[in-house]
Amino acid sequence: MTAQSSAMADSGRSARLAASIEATQRMNQMYRWQRSIYDVTRRYYLLGRDQLIAGLHPRAGDAVLEIGSGTGRNLICAAQRYPYATFFGVDVSTEMLTTALAAITRARLDDRIRVRHGDATAFDAEALFGRATFDHLMISYSLSMIPHWRRVLEAAVNLLGEGGQLHVVDFGHCERLPTFVRALLLRWLALFDVTPRRGLEQALREIAMRRGATLVMQRPFRGYAHTAVLTLPAARK
Repeated sequence: MTAQSSAMADSGRSARLAASIEATQRMNQMYRWQRSIYDVTRRYYLLGRDQLIAGLHPRAGDAVLEIGSGTGRNLICAAQRYPYATFFGVDVSTEMLTTALAAITRARLDDRIRVRHGDATAFDAEALFGRATFDHLMISYSLSMIPHWRRVLEAAVNLLGEGGQLHVVDFGHCERLPTFVRALLLRWLALFDVTPRRGLEQALREIAMRRGATLVMQRPFRGYAHTAVLTLPAARK
């Protein structure tokens, strides 16, 4: 590596670190006072999370990772539903991780759920969890809050083993809702720096095409949500 390329690499690492620190500070500021009531208030409008969990169907011994694990609510629900799998979570907000750790302990699932601090766009799964790939990966209502959400999708697919599945649920275009309801919803979401990703389906289709994966997408609740399951090819016998 030349001195110039080494300097560029160092500059890139510094930029990613600065971005990660900024994201942590931003999310902590947003959730410092909300985290204690987050699950109670969000249950009414983060639609489709339970359907995502019901569709996981991990096999015995499978490893499931959630990016943007927040309070740990999804991980706990999934671990209780699938007692034969192990679960992992990563979140950029240390405030949310504090809540998640307490909830996991109360649920007595410390031995089956591990959560760590990390930026969804650039974290080292091997360093955090001691494994490089997972069988299932969940992203629930996080992409609409992450500026570089396409990077998250690419990183997520790279963390899947052969035959692995990426499960996504997030805000949709609300195209079948009344116009005034959609306008009010979008305005309200903007208060929390939430932006439905209009390019989500296209981005997933491009990834699926490149990786030879299958993709199933739906728009439930009159378009309120986008759901997706991307399945990588299984290993050839």
